[in-house]
Amino acid sequence: MDVVLQQFLNFEIMQKVWPLLLRGLGTTLLLCVIVIPLGLGGGLAVALATTSRRTWLRWTAIALVDLFRAVPPLVLLVLLYSGLPFAGIRPSPIQAVAIGFLLNTSSYYGEVYRAGIESVGRGQWEAGRSTGLSGFQTLAYVVLPQAVRNVLPDLISNTVEVVKLTSIASVVSFPELLYSADMARSLTFNSSPVVLAALMYLAILWPLVRLVSRLERRIAS
Repeated sequence: MDVVLQQFLNFEIMQKVWPLLLRGLGTTLLLCVIVIPLGLGGGLAVALATTSRRTWLRWTAIALVDLFRAVPPLVLLVLLYSGLPFAGIRPSPIQAVAIGFLLNTSSYYGEVYRAGIESVGRGQWEAGRSTGLSGFQTLAYVVLPQAVRNVLPDLISNTVEVVKLTSIASVVSFPELLYSADMARSLTFNSSPVVLAALMYLAILWPLVRLVSRLERRIAS
């Protein structure tokens, strides 16, 4: 038991590596500030494309959504960072992560948005147009607010998954939390830094998980 505690819950080592992990946490939060808005914005564009009346646009968007949902995000990230240089394009780690996450998360956010838009009855569109609003204004002021409210738990739940997904950015040597923890582990020959990183992720994500549960119960009632 002492060996397990020494290897996984060594508070002396945790205290020593805390500054390094704190910098990694800051980088993770910065990455979230970049990729989550990109995913939300890209997802909305995807949803509008997949619900478009233009057949070519709708089917093109559906094909791209299926493609980027099927390709593992880790494979996509490695392809962007390590494959593009062979084509003369050399993205930085942050650029590769931002592009990879935009392609991947937009497809998932897009499906959530699409479900929300389709959950709004056709009568809401007709009511908005009857008041003199244009099609775009009806979408922006009448349909989208209701759509987002209907799928808000799913949007938050998907955002939680995006935050957890940022850990794969370590594969391109992006110094986020997991990368910093793994570096500390290799320097200390101890797994306590990784455990500390897991606790930091838990502290960030647990309130969001509880918020999702509360919203789901409120909508269900």
